[in-house]
Amino acid sequence: MIRKTLSSLTLVVALVFIASPSDVSAQAAESVEPFKVGTFAIDDVPTVGLVLRDDSLIVELEAANRAMEVNWQYSKMDMPEDMLGLIENYEYGLKFRIYEVVNWMAAEGLLDNSNADYVHPVDQVDIMAPVQYPSKIMNAAVNFYTHACEGCNADELAARTRERQINRGVPYLFLKPTRGAVIGDGEDIIMPYGRDEIEYEVEMAIVFGKAGKYVSATRAYDHVFGYMVAMDVSDRGGRPPGGYGVRSDWFVGKGHDTFAPHGPWIVPKEFYGDPMERLHQITVVDGVTVQEARAGDMIHNIPELIEYATSLITVFPGDVLQSGTSGGTGAGRVERATGSGYLIDGETISARIEGIGTLTHRVVAEREIPDDLSGSQLPPTASYRDR
Repeated sequence: MIRKTLSSLTLVVALVFIASPSDVSAQAAESVEPFKVGTFAIDDVPTVGLVLRDDSLIVELEAANRAMEVNWQYSKMDMPEDMLGLIENYEYGLKFRIYEVVNWMAAEGLLDNSNADYVHPVDQVDIMAPVQYPSKIMNAAVNFYTHACEGCNADELAARTRERQINRGVPYLFLKPTRGAVIGDGEDIIMPYGRDEIEYEVEMAIVFGKAGKYVSATRAYDHVFGYMVAMDVSDRGGRPPGGYGVRSDWFVGKGHDTFAPHGPWIVPKEFYGDPMERLHQITVVDGVTVQEARAGDMIHNIPELIEYATSLITVFPGDVLQSGTSGGTGAGRVERATGSGYLIDGETISARIEGIGTLTHRVVAEREIPDDLSGSQLPPTASYRDR
């Protein structure tokens, strides 16, 4: 009787192994290929997508996941409707499901000359700003030694750098608007009517993946989801005279529509590495390289910026912290064929961070304003500035 029971048990175990193919396993712990994530207008619908194969392919995440689920060995799992949903759920199991989707597509050859209707060449989709929209954008002002000494010669820069290293103080942060200011790759940067002292500033944008308050520098990367390219477009025209007597005005300087280009997509942190070792950011205006810097030029490093920011305010998934720009901005008067520092109508500006991507935008001057304004609007810079 015992022998018969053991024989039956052996048969059952054998049948289980026969019915369980070797490739059916727990959710993937690694992705066979690195990927980036972004938001893309596909058939005029904002769609969360994966960026693969050296930024050449866009994969619709929800559609790819649905196709994978046709196979019986994959469990059902809902995909996020937008990038905020992806970021919020990434470390709560979604990351490993995305790894699974990538691994399945690679194994099935769907990333090689694919005819799948959810795989698109990157040049056949419209690239939107990845996060629609962060609850806040925090920016580090004057956080590169070269930007703190625009126009300095080598000796002056070395002396100023030594002084700042001795007394760095704490970072200076300011807030920038989100909806209205945030634009995606390829959208025009609008120079507001009569405002002709507009500057470019390339910056690395840190995208938070987990909420936090009083996050120490040693724990800072635990709260990071990934990185993207950003530009802090700036209006240096200041306030007109009269009224409140301070010329500097951060709302004027940073708050205009289209002044926060973001993208072109986000690199999850596991595929980028330590930005303080890898960061290399470059700005090109009409073919002229006007900015180039590495992380070593930073006054306060990224973990320190995160510690300082979260000592002021709680960060949430999808929030953005921009780490500052280097020397070579318009204030440094980098000579170009079309001008001598400030942006000019019709120029093309590209901001690139190696390992992430490139933002490219055309600069367009606003030609007119409504004729029924009372005069309370921000006036053209030329109306109160000596030329």
